[in-house]
Amino acid sequence: MTSKIPLNTIKISEKACEKVKEFAANESRDKYGLKVAVRAGGCSGLEYILEIVDGPDENDKIISQNGLEVYIPKKAYIFLAGTFLDYSDGLNGKGFEFINPNAKSSCGCGDSFSV
Repeated sequence: MTSKIPLNTIKISEKACEKVKEFAANESRDKYGLKVAVRAGGCSGLEYILEIVDGPDENDKIISQNGLEVYIPKKAYIFLAGTFLDYSDGLNGKGFEFINPNAKSSCGCGDSFSV
């Protein structure tokens, strides 16, 4: 990532978007989006939630990037604003990676964080 992410948005890499589209195709979904949320739990206090869903809920903020709609619950947006979501398939690990400027600390696996 070469540019600074604006603090009021969430950025999803092209690679992460393509991976979501691949997962949706494997599930034979025609209409879908990616729900990005947080909930209490994990070893650091809050954990990230990623889910392919049919559409947004009433209180979701909708962001469109790289041909993908991303739905963020308004209550989670304060914890996710400025976050960059990427996908890595390198030798050291495989999966979605969150780079969250709001996280004061995170666990070793990167699935949970604290603010």
